[in-house]
Amino acid sequence: MEKHEYQKDTTQTDVHVVRDVNGSLIRLDDAKLAELGYRSEFRREFSLLETVAFAFSIMGVIASVSSTLSFGLVNGGHVGMVFGWLIPCFFVMFVALSMAELASAMPTSAGLYYFSAKLAPRRYAPLASWITGWANVTGQTTLVCGIDFTCAQMITTAIAVNTDGRVVLSAGATYGILLAILFSHGIVCSAATRVLARLNLFYVFITVGTTIAAIISLLVVSGDNKVSTKDAFTLYENNSGWSTNGWAFVLAFTAPMWTLTGYDSAAHISEETAGAARAAPIAILVGVSATASLGWLLLIATSFVITSVTDILSSELPLPMGQVFLNVLGKKGMLAIWSLIIIVQYVTGAAQGVDASRVVFAFARDHALPGSRLWKRMNRHTQTPVNAVWFVMAVAAICGLVGFSATALTSLAGSSVIGLYTSYATPIFLRITSGRELFEPGPFSLGKWSVPIGAVAVSWVSFVVIMLFFPPGSNISSQDMNYSVVIIMGVFIFATASWILSARKWFNGPVRTIDEEESKSTTPVEKDSRSSE
Repeated sequence: MEKHEYQKDTTQTDVHVVRDVNGSLIRLDDAKLAELGYRSEFRREFSLLETVAFAFSIMGVIASVSSTLSFGLVNGGHVGMVFGWLIPCFFVMFVALSMAELASAMPTSAGLYYFSAKLAPRRYAPLASWITGWANVTGQTTLVCGIDFTCAQMITTAIAVNTDGRVVLSAGATYGILLAILFSHGIVCSAATRVLARLNLFYVFITVGTTIAAIISLLVVSGDNKVSTKDAFTLYENNSGWSTNGWAFVLAFTAPMWTLTGYDSAAHISEETAGAARAAPIAILVGVSATASLGWLLLIATSFVITSVTDILSSELPLPMGQVFLNVLGKKGMLAIWSLIIIVQYVTGAAQGVDASRVVFAFARDHALPGSRLWKRMNRHTQTPVNAVWFVMAVAAICGLVGFSATALTSLAGSSVIGLYTSYATPIFLRITSGRELFEPGPFSLGKWSVPIGAVAVSWVSFVVIMLFFPPGSNISSQDMNYSVVIIMGVFIFATASWILSARKWFNGPVRTIDEEESKSTTPVEKDSRSSE
């Protein structure tokens, strides 16, 4: 009896220790947030593991590769698939390293535009924050649309296969499915933080499991019906319409650049994360490296089983990857793995919806959006920015209208990558120039490597942004033009006009939601002492 009582007391002590450690960690987080100028408004219910899961699942590797396979096939064939993925992933790691350093130093949901404001010369801080914020909001909302649009395409692909091609849904029907997905995501993303945090563990399980299952099934079921190792890695085919093979290959970079977006989400949920200054950079680096690695392995497997690039591209299915699975696994096998991929894409869209809503909330909190008073409201029941969630879904629905063009995915992918990577590169550029003396590193620091790594990151982003404005082919019409130019320029003109006519007079960058005295009174030491009294 005494033994059992001793064990019970020990267990209770362990629970109290864990709770005390977590409580101290959260108090330190809130103190750091107060130092940055914000009052804590979220519940910190994302652990390190859940934050890593969120950053990884938002990139949805198996679904993203399935959505964007056409970019590699068209622009290089086997070489476009394999090396058109590997090369951009190498350079994106430089961006991720710089982003991780910034997120560790300034863990706030405001994220990128806050970084820009703090690292720019004082005179230009509001403008730097304005540009970064609008670029990020644009990229976030168009990314939600792009993910959910390809999810709708996956559903139409499954219907076409299941009916043996008898039912091929129109662009209008695909748009209707997109609206239904966006509405359901609005409901999911409005849930409480605790629910969202736990869901991300399921997201990782389904994403990793489906990716591994796809790789194994493609290699095993295909048997001897594969191309040689030499062809899988070196066979080049230019099906783009561009006469220059080198430029056509560069356009294959669109696929990994679209996939490797959204990892700044770890920064945007930092106000909901315990130990954010350490968790955010770890989540960014693990998320990017894991997605890049799994994606490359999947594409290598896919390259081996594609015996004719031309046949895959001539398929009537909306997404070429569907034809790859159909050829290798047959109808039942394709529908089985495709159903899992649809689930992965759906949860990827849900994770991105959460991320985008946090960006909108933070930007509205600093009065930078039209109707900011409405979008910055927190729901008192879920303690999440429900209004910001529905703002994101409404804007994504409008962007989805480009789905009626033949180059819908190119336009949506281009818009999201241009917007997001512009917002990534701006604070990184300021970090290695005007902000070198202003920057105060957090637990994760690049030290002396910060400037060279940042320089490579900014140079790479500059190149990619220019590349993504180009159309997929040399012959352009209203149906096959790259509408990312229209989306990005529309936002640029609106944001510029707003700045010149009004915002420059009143927008001063991030707005403190906690006064100086209150911030000083919430230092970690004092908070801990008050807690123990």
